[in-house]
Amino acid sequence: MNYLSDRANQLSESATLAMTRLSRELTQQGFDIINLSIGEPDFDTPGFVKDEAKLALDQNFTHYPPVNGYQDLREAICRKLLRDNQLNYKPNQIVVSTGAKQALANTILALVNPGEEVLMPTPYWVSYSEMVKLAGGKSVLIDAGIETRFKITASQLEAAITPNTKLLMFNSPNNPSGAVYNHDEMEALAGVISKHPHLYVIADEIYEYIIFNGKHESLASYPAIHDRVIVINGVSKGYAMTGWRLGYSASNCDIAQAINKIQGQITSGTCSIAQRAAIVAMDRHPDEVDEMKQMVSTFKERRDLLVALLREIPGLKVDLPDGAFYVFPDVTAYLGKKTADGLTLATDDDLCMYLLKEAQVALVPGSSFGNNQCIRFSYATSSEKIAEAARRVKAALQKLV
Repeated sequence: MNYLSDRANQLSESATLAMTRLSRELTQQGFDIINLSIGEPDFDTPGFVKDEAKLALDQNFTHYPPVNGYQDLREAICRKLLRDNQLNYKPNQIVVSTGAKQALANTILALVNPGEEVLMPTPYWVSYSEMVKLAGGKSVLIDAGIETRFKITASQLEAAITPNTKLLMFNSPNNPSGAVYNHDEMEALAGVISKHPHLYVIADEIYEYIIFNGKHESLASYPAIHDRVIVINGVSKGYAMTGWRLGYSASNCDIAQAINKIQGQITSGTCSIAQRAAIVAMDRHPDEVDEMKQMVSTFKERRDLLVALLREIPGLKVDLPDGAFYVFPDVTAYLGKKTADGLTLATDDDLCMYLLKEAQVALVPGSSFGNNQCIRFSYATSSEKIAEAARRVKAALQKLV
């Protein structure tokens, strides 16, 4: 396909979406696949949000919205940022996008020039590196393994910064590890960032409300670096609104204007109905919504179940994640082992394909997240399926020699 652009040919398919697609295809063929690859809450959007969407239809909010989002939605986002994060923003600093993914891509395109370096603590969300590639930037990985609970240190960050560094991609709570940085860790990182005025930060906070231990803290809350931090968030995880496709960025005015300009040339404003529904979501903290409180409580129960079951499998190293809805066990003990028919599982990709075929459990290889020693389990499914999946994985791993 040499008629396609180099840009398209060099871009990788999202590993999580690829595994989800493969799982659906196998399910349609009659296989009993348990899909633990998808990063989507298995809960429905709260009723009061859906009611607002129905009202918006009746009120004929069916025309083009402003590129950066309705004014009253941006005001609601400002109220949310002040209420939950103690961050002061004005509506002209907010850009509403078609999901947090677009907000991330917009921001990277607005900031990164070809050849500039983007620091990426590993493990990172699968699309970060591909977005940087689209912008012509260079991803510089900072390794954080299970020994440090998948969190980088201030000294690691300091050592990675060069005169050509433009951006740090920072994600807490983290996908795929569930790691949550505490106050002391955040303060140390902010101290390093403050010493390098050419360094900007994308703070991806999409899992903000799904925390089991401690409290979410934003890097933007540190005054010395506030204007160089771009907060990315949305409604998909905390309000179970994945299909509504609504996210946002909060930044200084110059960056917000650049993001708005880029979005205006690519998609314009996001869905008008989703925006009207998001207003009422922004004005309700999930702790005030019974469905959302129950969702987080259920995720915690599932986390505890999955971690306990995985820790029963010899050789697996399993950290207890503090947030999100993933477990990211170290599987190095099984890399290099052979299947019953003599096939060597040399990589995490090989192991995931083996588990898909042998155990009929869909997982995502850690190499897609910048860590080829781990694989990602999502527990955004029922406890019954989690228990059965763990049983199947354990049985399949026991067959390796």
